[in-house]
Amino acid sequence: MHVSTTKSLYARWRTLPVGKVKLTGGFWFEKQAINRRVSLRHGYRMLVQSGNLNNLRLAVGAGEGAYRGPVFMDSDVYKWLEAASLDLANDRDPELEALVDEVIALVAAAQQPDGYINSYYQVNKKPEDRWTNLDHDHELYCAGHLFEAAVAHHRATGKRELLDVACRFADCIDGIFGPGKRDGAPGHPEIELALVELYRESGEQRYLNLAIFFIDARGKGRMRGYGRWGAAYHQDHVPVREALEVVGHAVRQLYLTAGVADAYLETGEQALMDALLRLWHDATARKMHLTGGYGARHEGEAFGHAYELPSDECYCETCAAIAAMMWNWRMLLATGDPRYADTLERSLYNGFLSGVSLDGQRYFYVNPLQSRGGIARPEWYGCACCPPNVMRQIALVGNYMATTDETGIQVHQYASATIEAAVGDERVVLQMDTRYPWEGHVRVTVAETRSGEWTLAFRVPGWCNHAALWLNGDIIAGGASDGNYVTLTRAWQPGDVVELDLEMHPRLTAPNPRVDAIRGSLAIERGPLVYCLEEEDQEAGVDLLDVRLLPDAELEAEWRDDLLGGVVTVSAEGYVADVQDWETALYRPVPVLETIARPVKLLAVPYYAWANRTPGTMRVWIPQARP
Repeated sequence: MHVSTTKSLYARWRTLPVGKVKLTGGFWFEKQAINRRVSLRHGYRMLVQSGNLNNLRLAVGAGEGAYRGPVFMDSDVYKWLEAASLDLANDRDPELEALVDEVIALVAAAQQPDGYINSYYQVNKKPEDRWTNLDHDHELYCAGHLFEAAVAHHRATGKRELLDVACRFADCIDGIFGPGKRDGAPGHPEIELALVELYRESGEQRYLNLAIFFIDARGKGRMRGYGRWGAAYHQDHVPVREALEVVGHAVRQLYLTAGVADAYLETGEQALMDALLRLWHDATARKMHLTGGYGARHEGEAFGHAYELPSDECYCETCAAIAAMMWNWRMLLATGDPRYADTLERSLYNGFLSGVSLDGQRYFYVNPLQSRGGIARPEWYGCACCPPNVMRQIALVGNYMATTDETGIQVHQYASATIEAAVGDERVVLQMDTRYPWEGHVRVTVAETRSGEWTLAFRVPGWCNHAALWLNGDIIAGGASDGNYVTLTRAWQPGDVVELDLEMHPRLTAPNPRVDAIRGSLAIERGPLVYCLEEEDQEAGVDLLDVRLLPDAELEAEWRDDLLGGVVTVSAEGYVADVQDWETALYRPVPVLETIARPVKLLAVPYYAWANRTPGTMRVWIPQARP
């Protein structure tokens, strides 16, 4: 969702308003165009076809048949509304806006006089059944997504219809839950971050207080968990401020940490930040896949133990990568620490982007790092949380590009875009041009500027070993990178040009040796992109289970217009192991020395683009060959 920290007292950096970053070309511009032209229309059709909109019509008394789908069907409508609203800020498409207005009118019609709205309960339950199953029935989760959609729609269009619906529902919930009223917390966190954003948009203090109440209500061990997880599945096993590790259902955990970060941005409570730092370290140092994906286990869609990171049986739900980006963005806003922007970037280009096909019409729920074949993206799901979540993330990707503070503008992510910001009370406009992530050259032209000095800062990604900065054709900084921000402070003039060169060579990456599943393996990366081997790019007869790679293998990058919509590929001299002696044996006595049958040219493509041709085999981690 779009975050606004323009008035957050404990934000290091301030976000830009919706629509103030306009993508003008290149990688993400093309993704947004497909999202607008294809995905959002496809999403609307699927909401009709799957019964989501008919469920709301049933709540109004005008639908046909019976309620269809899981208890949280309304949330997919709200995520689609948020995605479409955010896209209207990018391009005011009249046809799309008409669809948005139609769905908002349906949502408003379904709202009860007391403000309550949930089609599952309105159609299938009695009024007295409301709020009786907070663990699993997702009433508060759906409410949260409604609030996010309403805030996005108001910011993008200035219209209040959906915001008024959201405030009435928030007032309804606030009348039921809180100190001296009903105790409880949602089994699926989400409303916490949404209430904070609704507070930011409306100025209603009660919404922030209610968000903190739901955060404080956790850790009492009363929720009925899933399987062996117990209350930890819902993050109800320990109070938030005492949490030591990320556990349970990955999306729930990461939505919760995003909400806690929002609460910190408004209150500055150090105990919340201390907990967030502990949880972030556990997540990124012990439980994050190379792609920036989270969730080691299909059981419970959950985190596993520390260093439990299988490639083939991991879950890595698309929504978990999205939730991780939401959390990292808030941590960046709170601290100004570039490692959060680095981690956000890893999820953005890899664990998240693999969740949608290149044509914008098919989606992954689960994103493994190895496939033995047969895995393809379907066009929708019975539990369709991921597709509209992908749509809203692509629509708002420009909002991750830049922030401001009293001293100037900070650029965090790179894409061709126009950035309009206020430095002090004066307007500044930047034009950024780049072929990132394919090339590491970024050119920023100052189109409009304020009077006096101000500072322009650029993130040097942690993956970059060497960077150079140029001003109006003269180099002013260059050398080994420490993965931080480089800054320029001056009285800027219109027409000033800053150029940032980020060295971008293919590289081999090794895992922590405690990760059993991939010990002794290597992965290929280039810039922010993780690469993979796909069966169809290799020599005929090569089984990806048998390929090996030397740790000193030379890697060669090449731009390919003819492949996967245009990508940079990486090739390497690898080897195929001789496994003929193993054809009739699963185990053999030691010593066993693997022999190399023959060298082979391996071709790697960006991981995000896998499974867009055939559902063949794929792998990210490649075992090392013995030199």
